[in-house]
Amino acid sequence: MDIDDYGEWARRAEFDAATAEASDVLLARLGLGLVSDAAEVAGLVGRRLREGTLDRDHLAYELGDVAYYWARLCAVAGVTPSEVLARSRRNIEARLAKRAQPS
Repeated sequence: MDIDDYGEWARRAEFDAATAEASDVLLARLGLGLVSDAAEVAGLVGRRLREGTLDRDHLAYELGDVAYYWARLCAVAGVTPSEVLARSRRNIEARLAKRAQPS
């Protein structure tokens, strides 16, 4: 399965398919789900910094949840996950190039 296949699956995974016409309730649920699971990831990283341990299996699980909400939000935005990643790469490469330029 490639990322756009996953995005299409995620878009239709629940009874309320994620589309550009998403209701406020769906949009809130997706956005809050994304940040909630991202906070779980941050908590695992924090535990690593405090205690020196990282539960990699739990991290992978939470990253999967983040990916799910992210993919559904891509559908609401009307873009494929691969388009979002391509845009992100271009933006980050431009920022990195600016940093690499001598002052």
